[in-house]
Amino acid sequence: MTDYTHYFDEVIQAHIAIEQWLAEEQDPTALEHLLTRFSPQFSMVSPLGRVLDFEALRELFQLAGGKKLGFRIQLSELRGVALHDGGATVSYREQQTDATGLHSDRRSTVVFEKQADGRLVWRHLHETFIQG
Repeated sequence: MTDYTHYFDEVIQAHIAIEQWLAEEQDPTALEHLLTRFSPQFSMVSPLGRVLDFEALRELFQLAGGKKLGFRIQLSELRGVALHDGGATVSYREQQTDATGLHSDRRSTVVFEKQADGRLVWRHLHETFIQG
């Protein structure tokens, strides 16, 4: 059996950090710590098809930090797609809610790079809304 445990743990821990950053006002150093999870070459396709790089991700987090009252993320359906020496690809389902009642449901696929020191970084993320 292929072990994706470290990758699944990173998905969970990253989303806890993202949830906290968006829902609670925090010191700016928390953002810098959060961003260390992402490769400087990070790329993302948002659920609406927008393409973001690392700097766009930074800007998105800077603008939204502490502004999503009651924001919560629920993860499920974590699955391994591919595992290799340089990292892995995993998929998961992500449901987001906030205090206004806004709800979104998406499927996401993330490509991880494993650094020489064993640290995992997010290299690419693709999100797609689930309708219905």
